[in-house]
Amino acid sequence: MLKKILQYYPFNLAAVKITTFGSGLINQTWYIEEAGSSYILQKINHTIFKSPGDIASNIKLTGEYLSAHYPHYLFVTPVNTINGDEMVYIEKEGYFRLFPFVKDSHTINVVSNPAQAFEAAQQFGRFTKLLSGFDANRLKITLPHFHNLSLRYRQFEEALEKGNKERIKESANTIKLIHQFKNIVTTRETILANSAFKKRVTHHDTKISNVLFNEADKGLCVIDLDTVMPGYFISDVGDMLRTYLSPVSEEEKDFSRIEIRDEYYNAIKDGYLGEMAGELTAAEKEHFFYAGKFMIYMQALRFLTDHLNNDIYYGAKYEGHNFTRANNQLVLLQRYIEKEKQLS
Repeated sequence: MLKKILQYYPFNLAAVKITTFGSGLINQTWYIEEAGSSYILQKINHTIFKSPGDIASNIKLTGEYLSAHYPHYLFVTPVNTINGDEMVYIEKEGYFRLFPFVKDSHTINVVSNPAQAFEAAQQFGRFTKLLSGFDANRLKITLPHFHNLSLRYRQFEEALEKGNKERIKESANTIKLIHQFKNIVTTRETILANSAFKKRVTHHDTKISNVLFNEADKGLCVIDLDTVMPGYFISDVGDMLRTYLSPVSEEEKDFSRIEIRDEYYNAIKDGYLGEMAGELTAAEKEHFFYAGKFMIYMQALRFLTDHLNNDIYYGAKYEGHNFTRANNQLVLLQRYIEKEKQLS
């Protein structure tokens, strides 16, 4: 099947070597070698990204802007097919695109030191800063309501009405905590109504694996641009704070291992503001810490909602999987809030 796709590119198919690549959860990825050159082939998950053409449009528009204004910035764009297209569509198989592989680069799945957190935050900040002169409203919405916290809260309330009654009863203490932190939703609604908070070109998925590093562990650029859309800085900063601060992920069942590492928070802040300090308004800077509350709370909300709805969105690898995830994130949120005066 993959050779069928590669025939749309100027490859000598007899010399092509294909291996699976990476650990992404959404898109399937392969490493392609041919005649001394290397590429990344990716299948877009069109059950999640309903309009892959919108992704291609966004990458093309931002790539053209960066090429015209910042030609030395490394921005990895798809290789055009022999017909000049950015993607290949194969009926019953889906949408595929090919990227050049950046030589001497690598990705990191788990942040292991503050320097890595700094480099990643710097790269995400730089990406948004360089695109500050680009009209973000030109971009398509590739994942509608992706970080719409108000919608997520309404979905939670619907789950309380229509969800699994036994699970609702068993989740009483967790539900109480979700209600206790509802002010996080109110704050976001205030942000949306405040002109001091600007819509910018935002990545929306700032986990460490979406940064390319060189051999010296210095950041090269951001990758995985499917979620690049108009958005607010709290999405990018919040996702970094949620995923970098604790040494364990949302899968951890031993909540005693969840902690907030101050040096990682400071590294994220220094890296991001090192690029974005001149772009953010005073009101935005005052909400830097809030960004972490926003994203951690939203993820807890989504996990609990899915648990109450019988795991129809995330699925579950074991009984109570999403309930464990939800409580994990609520512990993270509580430990994060305990550090507010110290860190903000």
